[in-house]
Amino acid sequence: MALTQMQIIQSLGEAMTWFERELTWGVPPTELRHLIGRIGELYAALITNGQMATEVNQKGYDVVSANGERISVKTTAMMGSSGHIAFNPNTLISVDRIIILRINTEEMQIETLLNEEKGVAESLMRETSGTSGKFAISLSKLISIKKPNSNISVLKSIQISEYTIKELENGTIEVERDNQVLTPAKPILRELAKQLNISILNGAGNPMNTRQLGSLIIKTTIN
Repeated sequence: MALTQMQIIQSLGEAMTWFERELTWGVPPTELRHLIGRIGELYAALITNGQMATEVNQKGYDVVSANGERISVKTTAMMGSSGHIAFNPNTLISVDRIIILRINTEEMQIETLLNEEKGVAESLMRETSGTSGKFAISLSKLISIKKPNSNISVLKSIQISEYTIKELENGTIEVERDNQVLTPAKPILRELAKQLNISILNGAGNPMNTRQLGSLIIKTTIN
């Protein structure tokens, strides 16, 4: 049964909450690959107005977009520029588009590293060493061409001094000044929280991440 867009949004939010909880408990991201993959697939379905593949372990692709594109989704939680994203060339035959995402575990937000037609993605691939026959795209190459969240709907937006704070449909918080997205957003949010007399600590006494603090600032300002 296909999920509605609202169900996809709700499932994505719940999966991100679960992921953050596991990290708080000390579970390393390497032990959460299945959850990371699920988050990526839900996010890809959201931004393409599409649906998850109808079969478990669908060969080659994970999401079908609203316009029928078969999308292979790769999601990582690796920070920094080292590492790579691997592909099996035998399964790419059934793919039209490749989306590569990263869960930024410091900001607890999803970053789009690549969202291109298969041919463009293949031009970035290099054959891996050894006899595995797989191809890979280095993270350093992806980070240099990282795409903004411009295709995600804005749920709420407020203006504080020269800053515009936006909460996107996927829960991401963006801070803009002069129509430019500022990164990292957390230091700016903390300074604004100080000006507004908002605590930067959550109920457990730990510093809020970008999503939590940005959402609280927006809610407090609107109210």
